[in-house]
Amino acid sequence: MGILRSGFQFFLGTACGVYIAQNYNVPNIKKLANTGLLMAKHIEENYRKPKKRDDDE
Repeated sequence: MGILRSGFQFFLGTACGVYIAQNYNVPNIKKLANTGLLMAKHIEENYRKPKKRDDDE
């Protein structure tokens, strides 16, 4: 009974996901994540503390 129940839930979730993706304006998660990573990298590079220089050498 467990395999049928989990299989049905998987099928129902997949069908709902396909319906929503086809009929609504769903953002592209991969593109959104890449944009966020680029923004974080840009902020980190701009606000990073300068490296400490060793004048002993």
